[in-house]
Amino acid sequence: MRGASSALPSLLLLLMALSSISIISASTKQEQVYIVYLGEHAGAKPEAAILEDHHTLLLSVKGSEEEARASLLYSYKHTLNGFAAILSPEEATKLSERSEVASAFRSKGRWAPHTTRSWHFLGMEEGLNKEEPHGGSEWLPSLDKSSGDVIVGILDSGIWPESRSFSDGGLGPVPARWKGVCQGGESFSSSSCNRKIIGARYYLKAYEAHYNGLNTTYAFRSPRDHDGHGTHTASTVAGRTVPGVAALGGFAAGTASGGAPLARLAVYKVCWPIPGPNPNIENTCFEADMLAAMDDAVGDGVDVMSVSIGSTGTPLGFADDGIALGALHAARRGVVVSCSGGNSGPKSATVSNLAPWMLTVGASSIDRSFDSPIKLGNGSVIMGQTVTPYQLAGDKPYPLVYASDAVVPGTPANVSNQCLPNSLWSEKVRGKIVVCLRGAGLRVEKGLEVKRAGGAAILLGNPPAFGSEVPVDAHVLPGTAVSATDAETIIGYINSSSSSSSSSSPTAVLDPSRTVVDVRPSPVMAQFSSRGPNVLEPNILKPDITAPGLNILAAWSEASSPTKLDGDHRVVQYNIMSGTSMSCPHVSATAVLVKAAHPDWSSAAIRSAIMTTATTSNAEGGPLMNGDGSVAGPMDYGSGHIRPKHALDPGLVYDASYQDYLLFACASAGAQLDASVPCPARPPPPYQLNHPSVAVHGLNGSVTVRRTVTNVGSCEARYTVTVAEPAGVSVRVSPRRLSFSRPGEKKTFRITMEAKARRGGGGRVARGQFLAGSYAWSDGAHVVRSPIVVLVA
Repeated sequence: MRGASSALPSLLLLLMALSSISIISASTKQEQVYIVYLGEHAGAKPEAAILEDHHTLLLSVKGSEEEARASLLYSYKHTLNGFAAILSPEEATKLSERSEVASAFRSKGRWAPHTTRSWHFLGMEEGLNKEEPHGGSEWLPSLDKSSGDVIVGILDSGIWPESRSFSDGGLGPVPARWKGVCQGGESFSSSSCNRKIIGARYYLKAYEAHYNGLNTTYAFRSPRDHDGHGTHTASTVAGRTVPGVAALGGFAAGTASGGAPLARLAVYKVCWPIPGPNPNIENTCFEADMLAAMDDAVGDGVDVMSVSIGSTGTPLGFADDGIALGALHAARRGVVVSCSGGNSGPKSATVSNLAPWMLTVGASSIDRSFDSPIKLGNGSVIMGQTVTPYQLAGDKPYPLVYASDAVVPGTPANVSNQCLPNSLWSEKVRGKIVVCLRGAGLRVEKGLEVKRAGGAAILLGNPPAFGSEVPVDAHVLPGTAVSATDAETIIGYINSSSSSSSSSSPTAVLDPSRTVVDVRPSPVMAQFSSRGPNVLEPNILKPDITAPGLNILAAWSEASSPTKLDGDHRVVQYNIMSGTSMSCPHVSATAVLVKAAHPDWSSAAIRSAIMTTATTSNAEGGPLMNGDGSVAGPMDYGSGHIRPKHALDPGLVYDASYQDYLLFACASAGAQLDASVPCPARPPPPYQLNHPSVAVHGLNGSVTVRRTVTNVGSCEARYTVTVAEPAGVSVRVSPRRLSFSRPGEKKTFRITMEAKARRGGGGRVARGQFLAGSYAWSDGAHVVRSPIVVLVA
């Protein structure tokens, strides 16, 4: 760590010493960190009384008062009722059998963290700011001083407080309702907070219980961000307007701004490096730490929570999912929770963060590229994309080699073209441009391998599944990336030249890259964005929404290089990243703007406003497409692409309560999420939740779904419905007209779906496939659209 002290504050040393008994016990008795979830707090209790209740429960399974208190890591006291403690499997089982305990589950490290143009692009999508080349703080009329009263909590890897994106110039006093703290620590003091970053905390008890401590060579024991991810997401949500910024090499130059530049930031550091050969590359986030952060965030007074974190592997059930439980109780208190959907696309059924009470965000492109012409020796010109600041010496051809033709003996054939560490044979790549394919391993590590072996540059090609979508990187050597089709063309040229009887060898010239805007069509769904269906509950559509997540520029930690590789010592203030981690804060900022305009709306109403005003068209009026050239649908983008200005005035909203969500969980998985609220014998089916989208899994015969809308317009209104039926499914909405005489009035309607009977020799209903349609209410000024997804049994 550059310039960072490794000394630990005496208080933290004392806390570590006090917890050493439990950590040693964990290593010798196979104990682990468990979360014991008790549901909702029964009435108002002092924090000391809640803590004592948790100690009493622990004492019921521990041998002594001392052991019970030493085992407790966190007492969740603000929103949900529960605690995290070091327990044996037998002790956890005993606690789970008690009537007051809803669930007890392991806190695992299976969670990980998943601009100058993106907000301007969103404004242009809605016909705003066409004259301003770089956007600006006035791109939405709602950005007045009222948004300065909105507080957004960032659960991530911390923050780099010195970034210009977090200056507090011109901001008024911190909102009086704020109850949070600025927690000091290594290289971070109370003076690191200001009127922009109004609070900062860090959580690592579960992390340290698992890894037996923190290596401060790779992380600050404080809210300071060593990784860069948290700084990037925070500035995308609420970074101040900063002119004259760019990525390394001057790419994406312009004025940087978050979507809600006047909103206040509260930072909750929950993600830490995974010990190993290169701990800078990947972080992990333990549920017990995240749940403590979510509990504190609500108690501190945040209005919106931005969580660019998701689980890996098989999704957890709602009762065993720390983020889902934290989000449920946050939603009860009006806090909107926005989460990334994951980066495991384009494979289906990969989306994470599946609960209906949170916003789950996919990723799409903006209208910017970084064009880098590649001139092949046969005269062909291919357009790559890159933000690497390095160029090959001289405007001359360099020899080309395909990685699979230049690997060391013993390299597995299935990865021989992927430039994995120590796979390239220096004698065959020295001084050449090496063509590598994406796949296993990190993109930037492939460039590092080419450099290690003496290659002159890298051409990084997409595999077929990623089509024309090209994430860009600041490689450690000259290079560019190309689409799947162009990669095939380059490899074909190499093969034809190598097999030709002529003496010519394959060559290429890499021209300098430049930033290009107004690229069409846009947006396009990112192929890496995780897709539906919802594997936990297919009667709820996920993801909910898509937002810009490909090649997004935002603030960065100066303790982290642009590639995060050990061998990369470059320092940047702004960096380009891709992922649903980047799209999630765009939706979080939109929620901030809606909250500022409608402070009395519930979290469900705000979520509904964002979803029902989304668009399924690109900027040219055509359908949203996937990166492989196919037409996208609800399994890719949910309700569509965000339109923040439209979300401020949705016309109608679908509201839902805490009790509605408890009933949904009962019906979905038989999960009783609140020990004080037993599940009814026959809860309504999951698709009856008053959700802004409709999904029916296993349609057999006909199904009638009920929905209730609330008029949030300024006066009386009359709405008429239009329906786009899924292929082979009839959809009838009754009544077809809704009349409202005042704001706040509610109306209920029915949607009846039935698989169409086969007629004659054709028209067979597609069984076993998800069929997509939609319905929309309109009063002439508003269009309130909801997707319909049906799987016919």
